[in-house]
Amino acid sequence: MSFIEEFKKFAFKGNVIDLSVGVIMGGAFGKMVTAVVEDLFMPMVHPLLAKADQHWSSIVIGPGIKIGHFAAAVLNFFVISLVVFILAKLLYGLKESEETANVDTTEKLLREIRDALKK
Repeated sequence: MSFIEEFKKFAFKGNVIDLSVGVIMGGAFGKMVTAVVEDLFMPMVHPLLAKADQHWSSIVIGPGIKIGHFAAAVLNFFVISLVVFILAKLLYGLKESEETANVDTTEKLLREIRDALKK
């Protein structure tokens, strides 16, 4: 098998295409989360931390170790984590409600019979 044929076989496998789609969707989702955090959540957080926010870069520990930038990154991490958690909960909730709405009536009836027999 030639190198090109081998590469085509590898590149057009379902897993590689699925991974490509996942990476593209992940990039788009990342931009959406960044926009939500920067435009919706951080404006609510900044008034609470207005004084501290002005001095992030001036926070120093020990001889010349600036920790302010790290502290700001940690705060951003927690805010982004919170937003992703909330979005995931919402999306999973929507998915579960769709799944329960799509349950076949025969399945519902069989579940009711099963539950009645258990009692």
